[in-house]
Amino acid sequence: MGGRSRASGGIRTLSDLEITQVCHRYHPEIGGVEQHVQKISEHLAEKGCRVEVLTTDPSGKLPRVEEINGVTVRRFNSYAPQDSIFRSKSLREYLRENTFEILHAHNYHALPALYAAESRSRIFIFTPHYHGRSQSWIRNLMLYPYRIKGRRIFNRADRIICVSNHEKKMVKEDFRVPEEKFAVILNGIDLSEFEKNLVEKDPKMLLFVGRLEEYKGVQHIIHALTNLPAHHLTIIGRGVYEGKLMKLAERLGVRERITWQQSVAREDLIKAYQRAGVFLMPSRLEAYGITTAEALAAGTPCVVLRGSALEEFIDNETCIGIDPDKDIVRELTDTVQQLSGMHAKRPENVIDWSRVAEETMKLYMDVYNRAI
Repeated sequence: MGGRSRASGGIRTLSDLEITQVCHRYHPEIGGVEQHVQKISEHLAEKGCRVEVLTTDPSGKLPRVEEINGVTVRRFNSYAPQDSIFRSKSLREYLRENTFEILHAHNYHALPALYAAESRSRIFIFTPHYHGRSQSWIRNLMLYPYRIKGRRIFNRADRIICVSNHEKKMVKEDFRVPEEKFAVILNGIDLSEFEKNLVEKDPKMLLFVGRLEEYKGVQHIIHALTNLPAHHLTIIGRGVYEGKLMKLAERLGVRERITWQQSVAREDLIKAYQRAGVFLMPSRLEAYGITTAEALAAGTPCVVLRGSALEEFIDNETCIGIDPDKDIVRELTDTVQQLSGMHAKRPENVIDWSRVAEETMKLYMDVYNRAI
């Protein structure tokens, strides 16, 4: 999507906005970054903005170009060992060969954001979704030397959008970014989906929703299940750690009490949130925590691990934080028994995607009009 010159007056209407999003993966792939980019892109398109997403497809099986809900999606082949780095020569070349009015890159932990920082764009916005470290040993091995290059993304950015105050603090400490570059715009959810109760609660149902990676902590939930003989667990998600989790469940003798679902229809996911007695997210690395926000919106109490942005949901009543330095399995067991059957209230930091898109659009317009 090429940029156009404007004689004067800046951006006057929403249709004046040409926005190009860059991310490592996009719908139908699942994950927090993927959902974030999809939701803000579709909401911006609904408001009249012209939105294109540049992303990669390691499988090579998805359409190269398609339109999804008013958003043009352009995919490039990539190399992604252990779902990491997402190196793409063709995406890098495309970004170098074209110019862009507003280029918004996502995810410090994958190479497409660095490619975007090297491109020609009038305005460059960056949402790092920064964890501080990575869940993959390959990425952790590369993290220190990559930080030297990764710093260029922060230096190049006109504005940096963090999805939580926790993320902003980490970025500030690790990259010494000046305060005036930051904006905090929380992630969102579709609040309207949770207005009606579709199913009755099952106090004995435990739920995890997310990618199956070691850092997500699902192995601790499976261990805790051995101490909770009356409970059963539903796991919704897929990832490179799935096989090891299944073998663990088999070895511990709890596999028959676990329902595994790689993906479900959206309505069925909402029902799962509402049915669950307790939602569990013992993850060590989260820049926000969309699935935890959705569980709370569904009225389901949550257990999270302290030390990431998930701390911002903790109220010590229906969202309990456990210490990662303690016996996580014992803490999970005790907290599940404490919370089962309770109803959670939606906290103030759980907002709708429409508000996220509105705040993002205002930031685009402000930065663009200041630049001309």
